[in-house]
Amino acid sequence: MRRGLRFVPVAALAAVVVELAVFVGVGRAVGFGSAVLLVFAASLLGLVLLRREGMRAWRGFRAAAQAGTPPGPQVTDGLVGLLGALLLAVPGLVSGVVGVLLLVPPVRRLAGAGVRRAAERRVSSMVAGDLFGPRRVRVRRGDAPPAAQPEEPGRAAPTVVDGGRAIEGEIVER
Repeated sequence: MRRGLRFVPVAALAAVVVELAVFVGVGRAVGFGSAVLLVFAASLLGLVLLRREGMRAWRGFRAAAQAGTPPGPQVTDGLVGLLGALLLAVPGLVSGVVGVLLLVPPVRRLAGAGVRRAAERRVSSMVAGDLFGPRRVRVRRGDAPPAAQPEEPGRAAPTVVDGGRAIEGEIVER
C-alpha cells in the first residue's frame, strides 16, 4: 500500500497538467470566456449534486440498517455517486467528464462492482459477508483431484459428488 503512495504527487501533477492542456484547447476552440463559464457551471452543478448524492447515500444506508439487510450495496453506490459529484465539483473539464460518467447508471453500477470487489479483497470473508451479504460462488464441475486432502488444518477436503467429480467452492464461515 505504501509503495503506491509515492506516486500520488506525480499523479496529481500529471492531472493538473492534463486539466490545463484540455482547458487551453477548449479555450482556443470555443473562446476563453466560454471555457471559464463551462468550468464554473460544471463546478456549481457538482456542488448541488454533492449534497443530493450525500443525502441519497445516507438515506440508503439508514434504510438498509433499519431493514436489517447488508448495507454494502448502498454504501458502494453512495461512494461512487459522491466521487462522481466531487469530481464534477472540482474545477476542471477532464475531472468533470469523469464525474458525469460516474453518475450515469450503467457506469455507476460497473464502478460500484469494482469498489465491492476491492473491498472484498481487503477485508475478511466474515466482514465482507456482513457488508454485502452472502457471496455468490461460481461452481465448476471437473475431475476430482487425485488426493483430496485438506490444504489447511481444520478445513474440509473438497466434497466429491456426481460420480467422482469435484465441485469447487468457497467456504464461508458465519
